[in-house]
Amino acid sequence: MKTKKNILISLLLVIVCHSAFSGGQDSTETTSDNLVYTFDITRKIDATAWRYTQKAMDKASSQDADLVIIHMNTYGGQVLAADSIRTKILSSEIPVYVFIDNNAASAGALISIACDSIYMASGASMGAATVVNREGKPMPDKYQSYMRSTIRATAEAQGKDTVIRGQDTVVKWRRDPKIAEAMVDPNLKVQGVSDSGKVVTFTPSEAIANNYCEGTAKSIKEVIQKSGLTNYEKREYTPSTMDTVMGFLSNPAFQSFFIMMIIGGIYFELQSPGIGFALGIAVLGALLYFAPLYLEGLAENWEILLFVVGLVFVAAEIFAIPGFGVAGVTGIILIITGLTLSLVESYKFTMPGGFAEQVLKSLFMVVFSMVVALVLSIYLANKLLTTKTLRFVTLQATQQKDEGYVAVEKPKDEMKGKKGEATTDLHPAGKVLIDDEEYDAQAIVGFIENGTEVVVVKYESGRVHVRPAK
Repeated sequence: MKTKKNILISLLLVIVCHSAFSGGQDSTETTSDNLVYTFDITRKIDATAWRYTQKAMDKASSQDADLVIIHMNTYGGQVLAADSIRTKILSSEIPVYVFIDNNAASAGALISIACDSIYMASGASMGAATVVNREGKPMPDKYQSYMRSTIRATAEAQGKDTVIRGQDTVVKWRRDPKIAEAMVDPNLKVQGVSDSGKVVTFTPSEAIANNYCEGTAKSIKEVIQKSGLTNYEKREYTPSTMDTVMGFLSNPAFQSFFIMMIIGGIYFELQSPGIGFALGIAVLGALLYFAPLYLEGLAENWEILLFVVGLVFVAAEIFAIPGFGVAGVTGIILIITGLTLSLVESYKFTMPGGFAEQVLKSLFMVVFSMVVALVLSIYLANKLLTTKTLRFVTLQATQQKDEGYVAVEKPKDEMKGKKGEATTDLHPAGKVLIDDEEYDAQAIVGFIENGTEVVVVKYESGRVHVRPAK
């Protein structure tokens, strides 16, 4: 009976885990010949929104959907994420509609213009695509220039008609690129649409009048009806738990914390003999740092390899090479480079200044996190581990002079050449037993395993410096 119960529990756990971590769920409304696939962009435009869009569009394509509808309500977000989303939409063989039920501002406007048809709810708005910083202030012109060209090209991608009037050839755009550009540039004046000094933001009626909206709608169901599909099955993409977790872990604040885990774990591991809890913390930090970036398509294999090779160089410098020189410096540079480039969309070389700024921002975050981690590690080593809560992991006993303890320095010549045995791993610090007395020890070269016979090279400040006897 107990065995059957355990089997039942195991099956339930498998079902729950499969449900939680499968690649997104589809909710179905009706069943018929035509398939309409919908998903939401109702959050800040960022790497997570791009992940949701990519997976939803891929699912719609794999299921041979006849129409994709985006439910839009956003104030904007990251330009590069929005550019990835709009490129995905423009390259889609399936018609993509967007239903703006409230806001499609900034990056949201760029994505909306990329769609084949735009429908807006009463009271909704679209536009105001000027690139701003976190304080809401306009960014330098090189960013505005990139956004102007991108949104203009997006409007041009919707097509044009060439009309011959007498001896003149007139180009009539389906969506006027100048209007799209005026959503970014307040200095651009469009006759009958905007005055200089104000960026374009459309209400539904204004968008319809300027061919930037096919009509108004109250719901996605009404959008489907206006598309001409009367016999359809509607499926909605819902992000999986794993998608949400990956988006959560991609937050820059958590990325900084994971770097601190890596550096702090390595620091504490080097302060104690053996491989233990601190190394586990460092490994966990590395996994949590790289996993979401790798799944998001940011971290490439070679970038992760740079980080690993950097660790190898640093380990070789600490354990195998006396002092700290070229190998150690090279290792640190490779570690910083790997951590930094993993945060950067390295394929975005077309944005003027964009790639360089991404690298600088990521570099600053990585270096800052590493410095904070080292400072906190030193502080914790001196303070926190002596508290009542954590003192069980450190030696608390002290030997005071008034209790009869005195320091007796052994003659250097007396210790030199003596043989003993390592009672812990030395990498490079640890313990050795010489003449039935245990000493703090440090390996002068390489890594010495527990139980290895050692010989004293020198004795200094209460610590023996040893090497393997053979």
